[in-house]
Amino acid sequence: MAAIKFDHVYKRFGEVTVLKDLSIDIPDQEFLVLVGPSGCGKSTALRCLAGLEEISDGSIYIGDRVVNDIPPKDRDIAMVFQSYALYPHMTVYDNMAFGLKLRKMSKSDIDARVKEAAEMLGIGHLLERKPKALSGGQRQRVALGRAIVRNPAVFLMDEPLSNLDAKLRVQTRAEISRLHQRLKTTFIYVTHDQTEAMTMGSRIAVMRDGVLQQIDSPQNLYDHPANMFVAGFIGSPAMNFFEAKLDQSNGRLMVAIEDSFAVPIPPDKAASLSGHVGRSVSFGIRPEDIHDAHFVPRGVDESARVHTKVNVVEPMGSEIYAYVEQGGREFIGRFDPRSDARTGNTIEVVLDMGKMHIFDRENEQALV
Repeated sequence: MAAIKFDHVYKRFGEVTVLKDLSIDIPDQEFLVLVGPSGCGKSTALRCLAGLEEISDGSIYIGDRVVNDIPPKDRDIAMVFQSYALYPHMTVYDNMAFGLKLRKMSKSDIDARVKEAAEMLGIGHLLERKPKALSGGQRQRVALGRAIVRNPAVFLMDEPLSNLDAKLRVQTRAEISRLHQRLKTTFIYVTHDQTEAMTMGSRIAVMRDGVLQQIDSPQNLYDHPANMFVAGFIGSPAMNFFEAKLDQSNGRLMVAIEDSFAVPIPPDKAASLSGHVGRSVSFGIRPEDIHDAHFVPRGVDESARVHTKVNVVEPMGSEIYAYVEQGGREFIGRFDPRSDARTGNTIEVVLDMGKMHIFDRENEQALV
């Protein structure tokens, strides 16, 4: 077991800087998720930690050791990749035992570790099969088991669920979370899927173009994004953004959406924005905070009302996704399933301004 530290780490490939001044402290036993779009540097950070890539500047610590010059086999880590990387000619048992045999462990110790890990993952009945006789989910469990038997200080997982179908992804996601709770080991998990990040991580580090944007608990990232990129990346469907201006009207601070509509800002939010009156900003609000006016949840201030035209309706069973338009600007709301929103209809919506977000138009940083 070990804490991890990235201390001002850079990684360059020629003229291209893939990691830019990355600094993260990961406590022992934490489940940290690195998330971001393709090419943001998350997998490179993992490979640098594993020793598969050499860093250009800075230091990486595992526990109290600087591991910059320590070979991968001596870093006490185990890695699970997107591809299962199983030996096709070996049985499940032999695939899981292979690394332990290389370490010259006794047969009895190997047997005990393999069988314990197999039972933990529900693949004890598959030990004599070869990979070609397994489903995708079973192969991924074998890859996990191969890592578990090593009893490493740190587990590194690079998009391990990408090759699974939707149902198996949900199931395996829960299994990995249970595994972390049982093993009480440091897990670092890379994904581009924000649903995986939100459901699995005790903390999430959001990356973009090699730069750490924000690191926090899933709920804090969702409720208090540091900038527009984090706000738009976390949450599904994505947050709605509008170019807007902060105006004063009849003693109230308003968000005026250019050539469209204006809505009042709640007094508790207005206090922190009073110094920005007249300023061009970006206004953000999540789809789940936009309601059909006939089905507004209790406790929501209904003063921010907007008349809209319904362009598209997507019934989801438990809710309705409605793409609505006002003043040429389309945005999406998640409505109560009882809503009678229909394509082509006009409907009044209520914006829960207690959940709104305001960002600086130029640097995209959160103002509230």
